[in-house]
Amino acid sequence: MEIGLYTFGELTPTLGPMGATIAPAERLRDLLDEIELADRLGLDVFGVGEHHRPDFAVSAPAVVLAAAAARTTRIRLTSAVSVISSDDPVRVFQDFATLDLLSGGRAEIMAGRGSFIESFPLFGYDLKDYDDLFAEKLELLLRVRESTHVTWSGKHRPPLAGQGVYPRPLQDPLPVWIAVGGNAASAVRAGTLGLPMALAIIGGMPERFAPLAQIHRAAARRSGYAPPALSINSHGYIADSSEEAAETAYGPYKLMMDRIGRERGWPPMSRRDFDFSRSLRGANFIGSPDEIVEKILFQHRIFHHDRFLMQMTVGSIPHEKIMRSIELFATKVAPAVRAAVTRSGAAPEPTSA
Repeated sequence: MEIGLYTFGELTPTLGPMGATIAPAERLRDLLDEIELADRLGLDVFGVGEHHRPDFAVSAPAVVLAAAAARTTRIRLTSAVSVISSDDPVRVFQDFATLDLLSGGRAEIMAGRGSFIESFPLFGYDLKDYDDLFAEKLELLLRVRESTHVTWSGKHRPPLAGQGVYPRPLQDPLPVWIAVGGNAASAVRAGTLGLPMALAIIGGMPERFAPLAQIHRAAARRSGYAPPALSINSHGYIADSSEEAAETAYGPYKLMMDRIGRERGWPPMSRRDFDFSRSLRGANFIGSPDEIVEKILFQHRIFHHDRFLMQMTVGSIPHEKIMRSIELFATKVAPAVRAAVTRSGAAPEPTSA
């Protein structure tokens, strides 16, 4: 199993009487340190997401990942996600093809519709076209990935009449993952296209997401593809003890989730809710290394997934604590998970139980 991290470059206030917010320049410097450490300690993947709001420092993942490419040697560098619905797929491909060249063939695109909507009015798109935009632009992205010269037309972008799209990446094809929340139609689309799926589980019990993995694999088989790879992406934080992890993460996590919840009509997060989320059947991977190993393997028995990505920076946890969390993830959790998965060998496909 591949083990890695992802982040959005959070810019929420720190806890305490001052409640200061880290400057974007400092957050980006810290982020590059985090990616460099993950690479040096042997993690497999680092993802950087795209947002267009004051809570986050990253609106251009390819730029951040290109900076990281210069400071790393082996870790795969992916968006998490690229909101292709409100972007130009040709430009997204060019950005990540350039990243692929700079990194020596380590770039990936994780394409999604986005969990926020600010990019749509920002770039002149209508939210009523939300689904249609994603389907059309994903089609164009895959066409450009397949061929240097593309003839194509759609409703939401000027047509292409055989123009060349350059540069071409080292990897052929450039990996494209589809990011999915809880939408079965999105799982069907990913499987039908033979594309790997990144399944975000940030709330609820993991068992209820198992049908999406089944749907994804079944759709691939119907279209003549071998089962594509599956990633589980979840929130988490690791400390030397379970108690330390909970006490460090709870305040920042609640601050971020309550802030988003006020926009979406969620109730405030209670400590009881938070503590359940840390349990074996909860969504969050917050605890000691042994607890995180147990939980990843528990979910592997459900999903038989190929990749696990953790978002550690949900809210502003101090940089030195995030660096320690990365160290524990890479040196304690990842080796134990890889060894256990290797010992288990091939597992049956996931069930809904």
